[in-house]
Amino acid sequence: MTRSAIFWPIAALLVALGVWQAIVSFTGVASFILPGPGRVAAAWWDNRSLIAEHTLVTLSEVMLGLLIGGLLGIATALSLATSRTALALVRPMLVFSQALPVFALAPILTLWLGYGLWSKVAMAVLIIYFPVTSAFFDGLMRTPRGYLDLARTMGATPRAVLWRIRVPHALPSLGSGLKLAAVYAPIGAVIGEWVGASKGLGYLMLLANGRAKTDLMFAAMLTLGVMSVLLYVAADRAAQRLSR
Repeated sequence: MTRSAIFWPIAALLVALGVWQAIVSFTGVASFILPGPGRVAAAWWDNRSLIAEHTLVTLSEVMLGLLIGGLLGIATALSLATSRTALALVRPMLVFSQALPVFALAPILTLWLGYGLWSKVAMAVLIIYFPVTSAFFDGLMRTPRGYLDLARTMGATPRAVLWRIRVPHALPSLGSGLKLAAVYAPIGAVIGEWVGASKGLGYLMLLANGRAKTDLMFAAMLTLGVMSVLLYVAADRAAQRLSR
């Protein structure tokens, strides 16, 4: 990793913290409305064990959602690319599913799956399934025509064309879909926790807000943001490996 790759994110973070502190200092806003960075940091430190406990819950929901949603998206994209029947039947259903407000499904999933882990995992799966499927399918369908013609001329079977040419060529597109999934999955999990949960960062944020502990709510929210950024960085590294 180059120095600039480390310097600029740290510089952006420091600027953001400076602007935040300046707003609090110059406007004189009450701390229960907008606490300063120092107050939030103190709240995070004082409640670090509590935040860590809820972070592990949300992280487990997100990771399971990414695993299940990613595998389902890959399988669906392969089916769409290799079967005209699947393309005719499943693709319209995928497009229609995006016309529905996914967030509105959270109460239904909670009703069906309960207040535990799996309703949040299902919410994360629903919100990342389409980006992964769409990105990988587009990559599979954009294989250069010259590669396909050459493979057929040499007598390659459809299976060999798929796994030796189309899938490797589509891996960078899959990496892009996984990067989007890494950003969207925490959103789905937290929305599920807002609807009904007893653990998780989303639940902690609601609990802190209800008790007027705005500093703790900001601490939980920033923890969620850091977790999302780390997931994105990990997905970006995986995408770079797939591209190579």
